[in-house]
Amino acid sequence: MRAMAKKTPNFEKALAELETLVDDMEQGNLSLEESLKRFEKGIALSTECQQALQNAELKIKELVEKNGKLLEQDIELDD
Repeated sequence: MRAMAKKTPNFEKALAELETLVDDMEQGNLSLEESLKRFEKGIALSTECQQALQNAELKIKELVEKNGKLLEQDIELDD
């Protein structure tokens, strides 16, 4: 499990970078080539964020396991 943790990206950093890319693209001042580069980077960052969230969900499920029975509960995160 530890090897997986080393591969987990810094979620907050990746999300902030993704938000910056989206903001830049929404302004409409980029060339087509630059827009495509940023879109490609955004897809990669989105994938990293999804993986980090999946890893966090797995860790949470491990932590709430009690007496061999998983207690599944909805988790509310702040936006």
